Amino acid sequence: MYLGLDLGTSGLKGVLIDQNQSVVGHSTATLNVQRPHSGWSEQQPADWLRAAEDVLDALAAQHDLSAVRGIGLSGQMHGATLLDAADNVLRPCILWNDTRSHVQAAHMDADPRFRDISGNIVFPGFTAPKLEWVRENEPQIFDQIAKILLPKDYLRLWLTGEHVAEMSDAAGTSWLDTAARDWSDDLLAATGLDRSHMPRLVEGSQVSGWLRAELSSRWGFSNTVVVAGGGGDNAASAVGMGTVRAGDAFLSLGTSGVLFAANDSYAPDAASAVHTFCHALPNSWHQMGVILAASDALNWFAKICDTTAPALTAGLGDVQAPGSALFLPYLGGERTPHNDAAVRGSFVGLEHAVDRSAMTRAVLEGVAFAFADCRDALAATGTKLERATAVGGGSLSPHWLQIVANATGLALDVPVSGDFGGAFGAARLGLMAAEGVGAEIATPPSIHHTVEPDRALVNAFEDAHARYRMASTAIRSLNS
Repeated sequence: MYLGLDLGTSGLKGVLIDQNQSVVGHSTATLNVQRPHSGWSEQQPADWLRAAEDVLDALAAQHDLSAVRGIGLSGQMHGATLLDAADNVLRPCILWNDTRSHVQAAHMDADPRFRDISGNIVFPGFTAPKLEWVRENEPQIFDQIAKILLPKDYLRLWLTGEHVAEMSDAAGTSWLDTAARDWSDDLLAATGLDRSHMPRLVEGSQVSGWLRAELSSRWGFSNTVVVAGGGGDNAASAVGMGTVRAGDAFLSLGTSGVLFAANDSYAPDAASAVHTFCHALPNSWHQMGVILAASDALNWFAKICDTTAPALTAGLGDVQAPGSALFLPYLGGERTPHNDAAVRGSFVGLEHAVDRSAMTRAVLEGVAFAFADCRDALAATGTKLERATAVGGGSLSPHWLQIVANATGLALDVPVSGDFGGAFGAARLGLMAAEGVGAEIATPPSIHHTVEPDRALVNAFEDAHARYRMASTAIRSLNS
């Protein structure tokens, strides 16, 4: 068997697969986010370990873990986990959706070396500007830093005792030479750091270490369990869905939204605000358009309405042409294509006829138009997509998927029931590392059905998207 552990923002999930890559067990433990100030988002790394213990306790109660040969890791990207020389955590981890370092990010992005070497804009959510914020605001913490780990790599430290990162996650730090797949001495020096602060790098399908004997005996593992490099959450999910070859794509309607395209060469276009990262497999890269609030926007509106997201969408009926109301889903800033940490969400075009159902449709459509913006940004880099595999909690809504298909023009393939997320992809990477196999095992899932754009509504959605872009320009101008 092979175990995948996916350290998300809201929970840690473990998935067990057998030699045939069938899921034979799973467990989840919840996590909470602390927001002590506006724009801040933090977690205690100790909570990750408690969640991992809970997941392993549950799996060990159901399965004989002595058959596990490999473990893979997936996790939320960009988080700054700061350790002293004794591997003590110096402060809460600053998470991917924390925007406090927007000033530092803008200053670093003005240095052309960052885009030239990393291939990306320095976004406020990336790791490097967080360290610059710590250096400026918490110098007593900065001076004690011995190692900087990404969230899943702190979990690896607990599992193996090794300080190791892998390429897909490291590419989201603004310290990686993404073409060379190595830390950049120039970019590290620009933030007062050097290689001694960085973990060792491996590919996602390579062995990063071995499970510590103490943990092996505690949960009944064998003493020869390898831990794979793993992948950042989206790259690991791509491995789980078989999105590993040029032209493959997926669209994730999760807490955040991602339009992900696999590439077999490095082709950055930082100005587009498209992320160009290493993939979790050797000699491959990927591009992503990222929106910060997808299902999170619907959950926010449901909370405002004192109800649940399923209750909001239950009575919407068939998908209609967009109405007068527009929603801009910039609840915590936006990445692609705007790179704007300060912009905030807004309803536009409200009138007497707009009721709760119309506002709910506007929220669903607003997220769909944000995906259309990502589609356009990817196309500007030369990556033109016609279809994508739909995943994430929001993909369980046929109504929302139809809206997204209409807004983007993409055919959305819906997999048969199954788990193809980060934990499953991480388990596949654990299999690769343990058995010495490669991308050939990363097969795509069987497709249950395809949601095609409704040609009778496409023109109406294109017109609404044009109004959305105009409203976005106006709102961002006001926010500036």
